[in-house]
Amino acid sequence: MERFAWHAVLCPGKKEEYIKRHDEIWPEMTAVLNDAGIHNYTIWNTGDHLFGYYECESIEYAAKVQAESPVVAKWDKSMEGIMVMEKNADGSNLIRQVFLHK
Repeated sequence: MERFAWHAVLCPGKKEEYIKRHDEIWPEMTAVLNDAGIHNYTIWNTGDHLFGYYECESIEYAAKVQAESPVVAKWDKSMEGIMVMEKNADGSNLIRQVFLHK
């Protein structure tokens, strides 16, 4: 099982809207996550920061399914102005795993 984590920053005053949208997440969006093999997906919030984590059999496959999904594209468009996903200059994930205790 592979693990993936991400970090994002909420736009000012958008925390409640972000929470509301996830309370009302589209069934077709969760279907894409299932199709991508994503499990144990959790998102934490502190202040204006969001931290997400999920497990999957293959991060490469999960990324491919999400990148090719019109549902994910629609979701991402709907989240514009709500949050900004932080990435490295080359577009890669900002968060790097440095410790794991099993």
